[in-house]
Amino acid sequence: MNLIQVIAIYALPVILAITLHEAAHGYVAKHFGDLTAYAQGRVSLNPLRHIDPVGTIALPLILLAVGKLFGGGILFGWAKPVPVNFSNLRHPKRDMLWVAAAGPFSNLGMAMLWGLAIKIGLEFQGNFFSVPLALMGAAGVFFNVIIMVLNLLPLPPLDGGRIVVSLLPHRMAYAFSRIEPYGFIILIMLLFTGVLGRIMWPVIGMTMSLIAAVLGVPLPVLFKLASVI
Repeated sequence: MNLIQVIAIYALPVILAITLHEAAHGYVAKHFGDLTAYAQGRVSLNPLRHIDPVGTIALPLILLAVGKLFGGGILFGWAKPVPVNFSNLRHPKRDMLWVAAAGPFSNLGMAMLWGLAIKIGLEFQGNFFSVPLALMGAAGVFFNVIIMVLNLLPLPPLDGGRIVVSLLPHRMAYAFSRIEPYGFIILIMLLFTGVLGRIMWPVIGMTMSLIAAVLGVPLPVLFKLASVI
């Protein structure tokens, strides 16, 4: 597939994965008492409210192009972070866990739905929509699993870091949370040294295997579709 075809296949899965991830944070924060995101119109399924020009569009396009030219790499991105005032939550430390977990688990749900798209595409082989649907389904599974695994890394300000803060005793949680200003610097260093890939790829592979098993999609077919794009 050429780069334009790859972009067409990935466009919808990437936009949905990133924007619904953020909307899920806002929705759960609202449920537990913080209306900050709701007041700013961020508890919405409208992608335009969440798209970040760099993280949602430019970076994924660059990574797709680099991956197409040189092979390999991890495709990821981000939306505008949903504002959450954790002090407004009814039980700030406890509820932080659910607000943080909402994003990654929305990606897991979307990965499952994109897996069903693969099944439909395989079921109707020979129809004009079957191949594009199966490829888009594979892109949706692949990208959502990457976003889920990345965000569950135990590094503030990623969701996994906030989950760890929620679970630790207060003194340890405070000490751990002080990493947050340096979190993205650490993440970039892990990315460019190759450590991030070595951490994530085994977990990504296991998660995709689990999704394939639950949905009854042959694992070789799933990886074959992902490799095509």
